[in-house]
Amino acid sequence: MQLQFAMDTLTTEHALELAGKAAPYVDVIELGTPLIKSAGLSAITAVKDAHPDKIVFADLKTMDAGELEADIAFQAGADLVTVLGVAGDSTIAGAVKAAKQHGKGIVVDLIGVPDKAARAKEVTALGVEFVEMHAGLDEQAEEGFTFETLLRDGEASGVDFSVAGGITTDTIAAVQASGARVAVAGSAIYSADDVAAAASALRDAITASAAA
Repeated sequence: MQLQFAMDTLTTEHALELAGKAAPYVDVIELGTPLIKSAGLSAITAVKDAHPDKIVFADLKTMDAGELEADIAFQAGADLVTVLGVAGDSTIAGAVKAAKQHGKGIVVDLIGVPDKAARAKEVTALGVEFVEMHAGLDEQAEEGFTFETLLRDGEASGVDFSVAGGITTDTIAAVQASGARVAVAGSAIYSADDVAAAASALRDAITASAAA
């Protein structure tokens, strides 16, 4: 299972600082939506130039103009770009078209999708790289939500998926046991006093879980 670091910061400079500390322990470096909105596509280029050996994930959360938005992100250096699962199939198909032209991939973020397992199957048939079982901060606060819900949805989907939404060293073994392709950690890393140590601890937890 790969480890993805989601950076929800607002400046390229801070993103580069965080990425530099976490990079030895992560496989995927994600530029969060607020970062791209704040700093622009140049932030993608800066991170990819600094870490050419890492998968750079641009969390655009595209809802329309899928081919166009994916294309400009890939041109900027992104390896993976997100489209929302609530977007129309034509938007997702357009983004997939751009990905194929660049030899890159589209990830469908299922945040806000009521039946994540069913939609995961639908969008995978459109040619996306994988789907993200994602619960945002607002969804996590809703009555009845549990982290296990995301894992169950991933398992039920029967397709390649990542999990994002409150992953810590205490929950990452369960993510791996669910069969997830990628575990996405954000605040567990960037909010830590020691970013490198936090990323290393998550990597160690994945290794220990795999060996168990």
